[in-house]
Amino acid sequence: MKACVGFNPIIPKEPKILVLGTMPSVVSMDQTFYYAHPRNAFWPIIESLVSKRLTSVDDKRQACEENGILLWDVLQSCQRSGSLDSAIQKPCANNFEPLFQTFPRLKIIAFNGQAAEKLFRKKVLKKQILPKELVFISLPSTSPAYAAITLEDKRLLWQEKLSNLL
Repeated sequence: MKACVGFNPIIPKEPKILVLGTMPSVVSMDQTFYYAHPRNAFWPIIESLVSKRLTSVDDKRQACEENGILLWDVLQSCQRSGSLDSAIQKPCANNFEPLFQTFPRLKIIAFNGQAAEKLFRKKVLKKQILPKELVFISLPSTSPAYAAITLEDKRLLWQEKLSNLL
């Protein structure tokens, strides 16, 4: 079991949508950036949503800024062996209250997978004071470990639910 600490959020000047994962993978931790595993579908999906090739970390940060995507994880820290969400032990949630106080117009949270949504509901909603009018959007996990649907189906579902919001 290894102690894991998440990343700081990527916060655009005017966030439209908060996209939440659970905790960065081992590969992401090694590369110190979100969704760094080469088989994770997150950045290819974002490329299709913003119609722009994202080849560097700077490109990815800029795409988040230009499209109002606030990127973060539900967890600030946890204990975990490997990268699987099912291996998370001792989860400690990020503090979302200051985020929503700073950006009161931010009302949409998109969850990258069911585990992120379940952790948010259990560790954040029941313990932090957040705006009541938040809208939750459940999306299929972009993780290569989630193989129940194809990359193309993941892309189509993300596009269907987010394209009119960005």
